[in-house]
This record gives sequence, C-alpha cells and structure tokens, in this order.
Amino acid sequence: MRKISLFIAMSLDGYIAKPNDDLSFLKLVDKEGEDYGYFEFISNIDTIIIGRRTYDYVLKEIGSSHYDNGQRDVYVMTRTARPQVGRTIFYTGNISELVKRLKSENGKNIYCDGGAEIINELLKHDLIDEFKISVIPILLGNGTRLFKDGRPEQILEFVTVKSFEMGLTQLEYKRKK
Repeated sequence: MRKISLFIAMSLDGYIAKPNDDLSFLKLVDKEGEDYGYFEFISNIDTIIIGRRTYDYVLKEIGSSHYDNGQRDVYVMTRTARPQVGRTIFYTGNISELVKRLKSENGKNIYCDGGAEIINELLKHDLIDEFKISVIPILLGNGTRLFKDGRPEQILEFVTVKSFEMGLTQLEYKRKK
C-alpha cells in the first residue's frame, strides 16, 4: 500500500513560514551540494499533494518544472476550479477522499508538500504515514505553525535523527500502527 509522507522544514519554534508566507529563513542552511536527503526521498514519489499558496510560491521562486516534470502527478488543493495543466490537477474536492483513493491505487509513495492547512487536515484524519521534519536553527516567534491546535493525539514511532554541518537537524518518524 502506498504511503503518504511529509518532508518539510520548520523553525525550532515550529513555524514553516514567517508572516506573509516568507520562507527566506530556509536559506540559513543552504549549502552547495547538500539537499538534506530530498533527491533520495523524491525518487520514491510519483504523486504530490500541495496547497495552492505553497504551489504558487514554488512556481514564483523555482518555476513550474519543480513539480510538473512529467514524472509525477501533482494535486493542487484549491477552492477555485482551474483546468488541468500537464499532470498538474487543481483539485477542489475532499482531501481525505482523494488521499484514500490514491493510497488504494498502485504506485510509488505520495508526498504532501504543505502547506499547513493541508497537513493539518490530513492529520485530523490520521492519513500521514511518514514524517521527515527538518529543524532550522532559528526562533521565528511568529508566522504559520506546522502543527495547529484541534487535531487528535497521535503517537509516532521514532525512525532516525540526523544532524548536518549547517545546523539543520532532521527528525524522522512514522505513524504507529
């Protein structure tokens, strides 16, 4: 069965973005030739679920080829219907139903690339199987929290922890069955 995985970075105090969706703090740990395991992670993925605001940010900062490279399906969760572009589907339906359907299909794993609304909706329904969370050595004090209140308690199983030269620490957990 396919798994849904979270691969995300946050500040030490739990924020994935500064106010106004500012992700500039991620540059603190930029190091040429270091991808913090992203390439290995993405090689086991053939489907991405992403919120529209995160998608728009990546389009502006990196470009459409980051997602729409013809090798994976991309579901952009949105309230506004738009026509499909390549393998990018603008999805306005129920995210839980989408994830349950995708998990039941054959394929590689599914990557939830944020944002916080999408992640927390999946957590409410206990749909995230693997968590790879990179902690950036900064206290932001304000912004978009990774984990919002109002979710059910979930016990996770520790997998591994890695530390990197630039101060990033990567925590990996899986959902306890």
